Amino acid sequence: MRTAGYVTEANLDSHTRAWLEQIRAGVPERPELVLDPSRCALLVIDMNRYFAHHKGRCFLPAAEAITPRVESVLAAWRDRGGAVIFTRHGHEGPHDLGTMGKFWGDYIRADEPDAEILPQLAPNEGEPVIRKTTYDAFVGTDLEQILRDRGIDQVLVTGVLTHMCCETTARAAFCRGFEVYVAADGTATSGEDRHLGSLLAMADSVAVVLSIGEVLERCERTS
Repeated sequence: MRTAGYVTEANLDSHTRAWLEQIRAGVPERPELVLDPSRCALLVIDMNRYFAHHKGRCFLPAAEAITPRVESVLAAWRDRGGAVIFTRHGHEGPHDLGTMGKFWGDYIRADEPDAEILPQLAPNEGEPVIRKTTYDAFVGTDLEQILRDRGIDQVLVTGVLTHMCCETTARAAFCRGFEVYVAADGTATSGEDRHLGSLLAMADSVAVVLSIGEVLERCERTS
């Protein structure tokens, strides 16, 4: 599933402004929900080479466009000593594919190069990397326990794919009682209709959608 790009690093700002304008025209403000980096874990979802590297089997050009923004928020979180958690989708073999094996013709093998996280987003020592085998990063993993143990009650979702693993994980976090924030220009998928549709659906029901710029401003105000 290689796709054409719907956004580039050069035009990402203009697209992000348009997305946020449409989202905010259609959903109510939620003034009780305010991103607080001291209580929020940055989730970097599946920025594997498979999706985010130009030689990956399922390369998403939009993932390449958002990578510098994910880098910027990752650096800001680390500067603050904030919680950073990575997920890395990968299967040991056909036996752990579950329904995904019936739905997709290819899968990421946990030990192949395409399963590795992009080097520019490489986890630091001590930052958890959660291997998952389905869209929901909470299923069959210790993600929730990691968050609870660290006193985290908010998550900021970045990564890929917006309408699959990012949205499913955002909804699962909401249902577990976490406040959910999603970066409009820190997530990407296979088409703009899917990306915007997912952002609109999450903003309507489970998440506050922000730009990376707004997230970084919040980091500066609370530092």
